[in-house]
Amino acid sequence: MYRALTRDIEVTVEPYFLEEQSDPDDSRYVWGYRVVIANHSDVTVKLVARYWHITDQNGIVDEVSGPGVVGEQPVLEPGDTYEYSSGCPLDTPSGMMFGHYQMETPSGEAFNVAIPAFSLDTPGQARTLN
Repeated sequence: MYRALTRDIEVTVEPYFLEEQSDPDDSRYVWGYRVVIANHSDVTVKLVARYWHITDQNGIVDEVSGPGVVGEQPVLEPGDTYEYSSGCPLDTPSGMMFGHYQMETPSGEAFNVAIPAFSLDTPGQARTLN
């Protein structure tokens, strides 16, 4: 489990390898990840956008941004949590992801909440550190 805290908004991520959707012979490796966003602040926030920085083991970077997450722009009152699952395909057996969510308060203040960096590792693969 990976965790980041920004302005009392906690983001935890749990990645997992999707063997049934992966095909190593075709250089296709797929991971799912479960995200939980917990609003520990005393302010209501709306998740309006996301940004992902995805790097495969060869250093190839893919950047993904857009409105909301999984087609939603959840509003989190103080004490609320929001959970969703998504996925990421890569051409290599490992990689990493990190990013941020753009949040907005009812007064219109916008700020970014960090998504912690997390690794995508195929089970049974040896890790190489550069």
